[in-house]
Amino acid sequence: MIVVTGAAGFIGSCLVSRLNDLGITHITIVDDFSNTDKEHNLVGKKYSQRIDRGAFINWLKSNGDNVEFVYHIGARTDTAEFDKAIFDELNLNYSKDVWKWCTHYKIPLVYASSAATYGLGEHGYKDDHKIVDKLKPLNPYGDSKNDFDKWVLNQHTKPPFWAGLKFFNVYGPNEYHKGRMASVILHAFRQINRTGEMKLFRSHNPEFEDGKQKRDFIYVKDVVNICYFLMDKKPESGLYNVGSGKARTFLDLTNNTFDSMNRERKVSFIDTPEDIRDKYQYFTEASINKLISAGYQKGFHTLEQGVSDYVENYLMDHKYY
Repeated sequence: MIVVTGAAGFIGSCLVSRLNDLGITHITIVDDFSNTDKEHNLVGKKYSQRIDRGAFINWLKSNGDNVEFVYHIGARTDTAEFDKAIFDELNLNYSKDVWKWCTHYKIPLVYASSAATYGLGEHGYKDDHKIVDKLKPLNPYGDSKNDFDKWVLNQHTKPPFWAGLKFFNVYGPNEYHKGRMASVILHAFRQINRTGEMKLFRSHNPEFEDGKQKRDFIYVKDVVNICYFLMDKKPESGLYNVGSGKARTFLDLTNNTFDSMNRERKVSFIDTPEDIRDKYQYFTEASINKLISAGYQKGFHTLEQGVSDYVENYLMDHKYY
């Protein structure tokens, strides 16, 4: 069987849907199922059993012989949470336990790292193991992901295949429950419906015009294709950037949302809150050479294609993937 942790969440539920599309249904899903808002993400999905997040490590310890592959997607992802102890428990130590039992039972493992590990990008955005110790994330969430990456790279015993995925700005269906942590597209869609316009953060960096701050946005359907590729082909183990490889502006993102909704473009700007201003990223762009060199050939949605699919086929009718 295949295990997916974080299976009721955004990326995890889309991964379960993609596996179902490929005819894979012998799946054990793991999550904190107490959040009923996430339950909609699982409607219509085919899987064998549910395991509560708190019971999973003991379950894996007892059932590892029956597991073919683990996708450890579940994590605490709130970048505005500053209680380090929460991240130590849910992201760092929990992931160490998953790694330990995958190693013991020789189970291939793909786990969620994050582009938040790169901080302000002082060392670039290349998934090079040599720079991991130098990275300076901007919050405890990024620290927890980088701390686990560093720990992994120092392990002498490892699963037969492993990959840590540095997710960039992922957007797409099944993120309705994410609140303020949802993608800018979902926030734009809701704000445009409510007010007819979209407010973006003003630039406080003279090198960037208002709205021209850039991020590497990647559609979740491309993310789950990459996840399946890694399970299917098992290339060289290591850290892999998961982005489109092409930075685009927030203005591009917003204007494409207006266009997909058939609404007149109306954008205004507000000051970036002072408490996050000094940690605000003005540019991110994944180097995806390692992924391409590993044999990934499926390509990526352009921003225009991804936003159009997301808005027209999901957001307009509040549908799920």
